[in-house]
Amino acid sequence: MAESDWDTVTVLRKKGPSAAQAKSKQVSAGAVGPGAGPSRRRTWAWGGQNKQHFITKNTAKLDRETEELHHDRVSLEVGKVIQQGRQSKGLTQKDLATKINEKPQVIADYESGRAIPNNQVMGKIERAIGLKLRGKDIGKPLETGPKGK
Repeated sequence: MAESDWDTVTVLRKKGPSAAQAKSKQVSAGAVGPGAGPSRRRTWAWGGQNKQHFITKNTAKLDRETEELHHDRVSLEVGKVIQQGRQSKGLTQKDLATKINEKPQVIADYESGRAIPNNQVMGKIERAIGLKLRGKDIGKPLETGPKGK
């Protein structure tokens, strides 16, 4: 054997970088800046911010529309009718709320006009105070007739 056989080194079981390692090196090199690494590609996967933000005409139109849209609230007239009906029966807001199985804050919201009207709640209040809160005859006595099924 010649000495040249001893100069050749063969390494077994040496693996190259795994796919995940290669990708992370590529991402970090590309995120540093253009020309900084072997790849000039910038990635947007940092911190989950891979969303593209651009405004179209439709987006601007939606923004204008959503500012004008709002939920209808109970009118102050209805709130005053609830308050007068409750006081005529000698009930506090808490008593009325207990009677209709709602929270006292619900009654306070209805009386102040902050509540979004719910027909079930309005019906319970109407029956409890005996006054109409919906339709044309707001404030008129509730007509209690036999239920027809």
